Amino acid sequence: MSDDAILKLGVEGMSCASCVGRVERALKALPGVAGAEVNLATETATIRHDGSLPATAVTEALADLGYPARLAETVLEIDDMSCASCVGRVERALAAVPGVLSANVNLASSRAMLRHLDGVAPADLAAAATQAGYPARPHRDAADNAPAPDRKAGEIATLRRDLILAAILALPVFLLEMGGHMILAVHHWIAHNIGAQNSWMLQFALTTLVLIGPGRLFYAKGFPALLKGAPDMNSLVAIGTSAAWAFSTVATFAPGLLPETSRAVYFEAAAVIVVLILLGRFLEARAKGRTGEAIARLVGLQPRVARVERHGEVRERPIGEIVAGDLVHVRPGEKIAVDGQVVSGASWVDESMITGEPVPVEKQAGTEVTGGTVNGNGALVFRATRVGADTVLSQIIRMVEAAQGARLPIQDLVNRVTMYFVPAVLVVALATVGLWLAFGPEPRLTHALVAGVAVLIIACPCAMGLATPVSIMVGTGRAAELGVLFRKGDALQSLQGVATVALDKTGTLTEGRPVLTHFETAPGVDRARLLALVAGAEDRSEHPIARAIVEGARNEGIAPIAPDGFEALTGLGIQAETGGQRLLIGAARLMDREGIATGALQARAEALAAEGRSALFAALDGRIAAVIAVSDPIKDSAHAAIADLHAQGLKVAMITGDGRRTAEAVARRLGIDEVVAEVMPDGKVEALRRLGEHGPVAFVGDGINDAPALASADVGIAIGTGTDVAIESADVVLMGSGLGAVADAFAVSRATMRNIRQNLFWAFGYNTALIPVAAGLLYPLNGMLLSPILAAGAMALSSVFVLTNALRLRRLRPATPQPARQRGDEPRPVPAAAQ
Repeated sequence: MSDDAILKLGVEGMSCASCVGRVERALKALPGVAGAEVNLATETATIRHDGSLPATAVTEALADLGYPARLAETVLEIDDMSCASCVGRVERALAAVPGVLSANVNLASSRAMLRHLDGVAPADLAAAATQAGYPARPHRDAADNAPAPDRKAGEIATLRRDLILAAILALPVFLLEMGGHMILAVHHWIAHNIGAQNSWMLQFALTTLVLIGPGRLFYAKGFPALLKGAPDMNSLVAIGTSAAWAFSTVATFAPGLLPETSRAVYFEAAAVIVVLILLGRFLEARAKGRTGEAIARLVGLQPRVARVERHGEVRERPIGEIVAGDLVHVRPGEKIAVDGQVVSGASWVDESMITGEPVPVEKQAGTEVTGGTVNGNGALVFRATRVGADTVLSQIIRMVEAAQGARLPIQDLVNRVTMYFVPAVLVVALATVGLWLAFGPEPRLTHALVAGVAVLIIACPCAMGLATPVSIMVGTGRAAELGVLFRKGDALQSLQGVATVALDKTGTLTEGRPVLTHFETAPGVDRARLLALVAGAEDRSEHPIARAIVEGARNEGIAPIAPDGFEALTGLGIQAETGGQRLLIGAARLMDREGIATGALQARAEALAAEGRSALFAALDGRIAAVIAVSDPIKDSAHAAIADLHAQGLKVAMITGDGRRTAEAVARRLGIDEVVAEVMPDGKVEALRRLGEHGPVAFVGDGINDAPALASADVGIAIGTGTDVAIESADVVLMGSGLGAVADAFAVSRATMRNIRQNLFWAFGYNTALIPVAAGLLYPLNGMLLSPILAAGAMALSSVFVLTNALRLRRLRPATPQPARQRGDEPRPVPAAAQ
């Protein structure tokens, strides 16, 4: 088998970079696994394997490790089962789907109950049964339109409850102990009304409730990980708070075991540390929920029900029940449920949520519609062509999810560091305690405890693990909103190193639809009749220039006159005969071959060519009759996009098969730095290689005939059409037809990588700088010893800072000004002056 099977799943209980490392190592050790990537921000794992990896092996390995896989259950409605052998075939087909743990099929109810990893889509399960010959669909009950429970919302609610309970219990402990230290009147009040011993016993009771209640998760995960020789953040918190609690408990109930100078309690430290770390996790969970808003908005674009016509009856059905071939009715203002082709009706559809281009698109019989877009004032009936996971919106969601879960090369450095970080912290904490006991001033034991606990708490590597994935999540999500889809995650990092952006001309810089711009006749020639003759002759040709001339005549209301005879002159032009007159249409070399003097029109043809237009001549009965100019209009968005690329310090090149003179004229108008002209399609790869001698190159093409160049460039950027996003050759796909998103792609890449570097600097710098302070480095200088409570607050603040910094990417503005992005790049008609 080939190493190309992919298994995705959610993983519970990860809280820091060391957790990520442990899970990755465990998954990579499973038989048949070629690679595994774990993402802390999305709390998911992606496993590449040879196809022989059972889901049970994955769940067992993760359960043994203490990080259980998230599981889900799905019920399928299955048709056409008639006997026990049918049940067996369906069960075997469902059990073979990667990620399925169990499949139970009931013949009487025609349903299948499946237990599987939460990364398995119900649509894929239904497809497996359908392919086995038993049509299936996900079961929907009376509440089928209710949204699925939000796992992150549930996590936030649990953390909020634990945080509030811990704070209520810890507040009296903090007031009793710290109030007595800081305010003399409080100290006397406690001594006279409660008594020091009773105060300590009350603190013991409340703190114990905090640790075994809201704080239990740290011990349930931390100590088993420590015993297995793979300590994580929970281990550090568990050891630190347990040490403070145990020391204080001995001081309370067996003070004789401690030197008199060390008889003090630190219950408030243990309790408040739990509160602060729960606060940090609560804020992290809320921020993580916001990082996934891009996916949530994309999912929200899809309506839950649609009006479907079957057997002449129109009924409202859940979109999960729509199949290809169904007729779907759309009222004015409704969202279009799935992709399809209009059968009847006419309307304008807002496709901005898919393409980023706000101008509504006209829809009528024969045109395609895309699921998630919004119908205008007309009513439409369309035939569903792509449903479920095959729709454009589903493809976009998958691409965004893949990009958000990607691991950039920079993450490997983080993983190598964090693999050894927690064990190193434990060593530093033990060394700190030992040094204080050996060389510290009295009370040595107290100082050793405070410094050791502070080191353990402040060094938790939460921020390290979050630094990269949260920035990727927010950055790629914002990119999707700007119409930029990163198909390959490492393209997000690769783009920032690009030196040259090479753009294809036809269909990328230009519309790809040539139009007639000039038809200028010699003196004494009837322009309308000649244009009718030329259009009639060109109507026999399928060449794009011929199509442009025919369309130009029809736009002027001139009907083409069909020729009596027609002949294509290979490489020169065409020859036709109409009403006894001989018509020649072609380039200057055809006129030269026929001995026809072009006269004054020659200078005009040269001027038009210098403007980037393709100039042709028409001759009638051996005499020059007209000069014809056809141009592929430059997209309005091209000017602003190239200016933005230059502003980002990038060199811009154009690669085209056009003649050098025409190509250079276009380059001058756009301010392009380098032109590679007269290149055949298979020569683009060599052109990119030459451009790459001066640094990495990104190639921007239309994704249709540029596949080799897109694949060979350091970064391939394909311009999609809004209905063709699965462009396999590209690293990045731009949803709209305009070029504004090209500059946006580079801007997002640079902003995201800058954000990642800021996060990593803060995370590593924070730990590097504060561990020595927590150990007591400043004590000999100014008597300062960092409180474990302050250490816990600083640790929580570090993670919150990283998340908040990443969320700033949501406010990233388009590189190209909005007016330039919104202009409709429509072909321009023949100028009046040329008529």
